[in-house]
Amino acid sequence: MKLKDRSYLAEPMVGPYEDGEGHIDMKRLRNMSTTFSGWMGWSCFAVLSLGACDQVDQISNELRDLTPHEAYMESLRAVKLAETALGTQWASAAVRSLRDAPTVTLPFGEEGFLFAETPEARSYRVELRRGQRLSINAALDGGDAFRIFIDVYRMPEDPSRSPLPVLSSASLSESLEYVSTRRADYVVRLQPELLHGGRYRIELRAGASIAFPVSERDTRAVLSFFGDARDGGSRNHRGVDIFAPRGTPVLSATNGEVYRVETTAIGGNVVWVRDSDRPQRIYYAHLDSQVVRDGMEVEQGTLLGFVGNTGNARTTPPHLHFSVYARGAVDPFYYLFQPPQTLPDASAPLDHLGAWTRTVSAGIRLREAPNSRAPVVSELEESTPLRVLAASGSWYRVRLPNGRDGFVAARLTEAVVEPLRNQFVESASALFSSPSRVSPVMEDVEAGTDVAVLGSYEGFLYVQSPDGHTGWLAGNADL
Repeated sequence: MKLKDRSYLAEPMVGPYEDGEGHIDMKRLRNMSTTFSGWMGWSCFAVLSLGACDQVDQISNELRDLTPHEAYMESLRAVKLAETALGTQWASAAVRSLRDAPTVTLPFGEEGFLFAETPEARSYRVELRRGQRLSINAALDGGDAFRIFIDVYRMPEDPSRSPLPVLSSASLSESLEYVSTRRADYVVRLQPELLHGGRYRIELRAGASIAFPVSERDTRAVLSFFGDARDGGSRNHRGVDIFAPRGTPVLSATNGEVYRVETTAIGGNVVWVRDSDRPQRIYYAHLDSQVVRDGMEVEQGTLLGFVGNTGNARTTPPHLHFSVYARGAVDPFYYLFQPPQTLPDASAPLDHLGAWTRTVSAGIRLREAPNSRAPVVSELEESTPLRVLAASGSWYRVRLPNGRDGFVAARLTEAVVEPLRNQFVESASALFSSPSRVSPVMEDVEAGTDVAVLGSYEGFLYVQSPDGHTGWLAGNADL
């Protein structure tokens, strides 16, 4: 399933008016101007050129259709469930997950558990470069079928602006993909409908959005980059140079239509292709020869010509100058770059998902993300109970007894199976549902009761009563 950012459904306002090397073609520029209607058209073009895209995106966001997640929220309102405690918690979890999403490094994989009795969501913050493709694969393990919403939001640089939904689905039956339209942070959110939960798996990967255009090469063959100085600094390079022996096949990076095959003083033998899947145009230059003609339909991998050094590259080794135009030339490197796709080895035991563990010693660090360089949330005391929400590589995503989430190395925890000790309760005490004297009382523990101590947290003991109930007793002199 492929869903496009609504802000970019239309063709670019203008076609390419550079020759791929940064030189303005005035004839093309004059022809382009006829597509605008007087001063207003040119002023809109100028505004967009000056970076008003965020404002355009906000307007588009107001006019778009509801996402499946938003439509579900509207359905809750229609039957008066949105105002209930569960409905409010579900909506709050959705918002909180965007704000508090941990930053993860791609590729990333997680197996976890969503609790049906507690409305919640899982989220992941990732950074994407323009042209990178984000791939999402998620699945549920067993249980009754229910809807689970996957949403991707682009996070604005200005915190006063709302996150923008760019991809949304209510099904895990297909992989989801999104091609980033700019360098930005994105949040991927996973949330089931009310009163449903269970085991899930999710994998996130970043990769190239178009095929590499030189046969049997990859980005290691890129030796000249976008923005490099040219002509003594009078202009900048508007693409990348991919070096390969003369005669190496040059292949179409996209599906599309060849709309200009020509020879120019700068680019030599060149081919322009209009991408049929996205609003962008691709420029191939310095070809030794071309084998396509204007109007030809091509598929990804179609032979366009061969590597050479024609045009102003005649004094350099053979290479392909490759450019991507989308409202002007953009850096094509991450359109082409294919990072490693292998997930880190999964060593965290999965049999603790949804269960309680505890720290094995004092000073264990709870972190904001699953890596040893992530900021520290807190340092934990020995035998601190932690509920395991998910596992990723060698890390657990856990929840503290106070409801705060974080990540801890799985090897530094142990299952809450055997009690730390048995303890005699000398006076009647309340067994609370959480380590707080204002939380609901689960059971009244009579004086003389022998309880099994399973852990401790901030002055409370996590215990199991003789009736098998687990809860929290306030620590005091009587214990």
